[in-house]
Amino acid sequence: MMKPMNYAPPDLLAFADHLLQSAGLPPDKAHAVADVLLEGDLLGHTTHGLALLAPYLAELEAGKMRKEGHPLVVSDHPAAVTWDGQRLPGPWLVLQAIELASQRAQTQGTCTVVIRRSHHIACLAAYHQRVTEQGLMMLLHCSDPNAASIAPFGGLDPVFTPNPVSVGIPTSGLPVLIDVSTSSTTNGMTNRLQKEGGLLPAEWVMDGHGHASRDPAVLFNEPKGTILPLGGMDSGHKGYGLSWMVEALTGGLAGHGRADAPEGWGATVFLQIIDPRAFAGLSDFNTQMVEVSRQCHASRPAQADRWVRTPGERGLKLKADSASQGVALYPNIMPMLLPWAEKFKTTAPSPL
Repeated sequence: MMKPMNYAPPDLLAFADHLLQSAGLPPDKAHAVADVLLEGDLLGHTTHGLALLAPYLAELEAGKMRKEGHPLVVSDHPAAVTWDGQRLPGPWLVLQAIELASQRAQTQGTCTVVIRRSHHIACLAAYHQRVTEQGLMMLLHCSDPNAASIAPFGGLDPVFTPNPVSVGIPTSGLPVLIDVSTSSTTNGMTNRLQKEGGLLPAEWVMDGHGHASRDPAVLFNEPKGTILPLGGMDSGHKGYGLSWMVEALTGGLAGHGRADAPEGWGATVFLQIIDPRAFAGLSDFNTQMVEVSRQCHASRPAQADRWVRTPGERGLKLKADSASQGVALYPNIMPMLLPWAEKFKTTAPSPL
């Protein structure tokens, strides 16, 4: 396995932006997508950052990701909005929804936007810091009704996608960034390991006969296996329940999901902004969150060489270090982008 190469973040951003514009995205949409993808790598989410750029370019080329236009408003109440994303780029749609919901939350206390028929929205953690910096909290969840790779607990046939749930929580110090799948692992990770011939850290998948396994190849062998719900074979009812919750908040509220004909790789999105100022107040909110952080950090480590961190703390440190050290790009990402650079007659950035 090749070692990751480090690149200057501005070089990667400009490169991704140029490729997306060359593929036909208008500048505003191209910059939004490039920014969100890079943020994923900055935070260490190597399967959901620039690893998605080549597949996104292929979707644009095939006409499966719409380039021009705006979301259609399905319904609009002061604190509840529904959009039809018309298969526009997911990161751009989510940033538009954040802008609207943040403005309304500051007068309503909260605002929720659900989006149906969005294209894929990349790394959920990549959106939260721009909200927490305003002293706002955001819940962001999504599902993809066009695919199924996770079986319901006790079953063999897939129904769900990993259905991630994420939360960005402001504090007077580092924000807390939570981004977890309701399944034991993700499609991105299992696809990568299967191509590399690797194994998962634990028995996170199940073969087509109902046996737990560490080998992602069982997802591709006949009879095809599935990814296990969060909690695995013994307590996967927990992840199964959370998957149901995400389906209700996304497909249910948006009125578009698994009851509809598949349209291709995409997302149904639930986004809610909460302003603590409308409740007990931001100062009291921060007091409580800082104390929870303090108690977590003070907890005696189970392993002497590993301290207790708050969710997202490791990613935020990686992001801070990237300013001087660059972004450690996963080794298979740049080779996937070089054919696109050649196609669009541009030069890939050089590693540091």
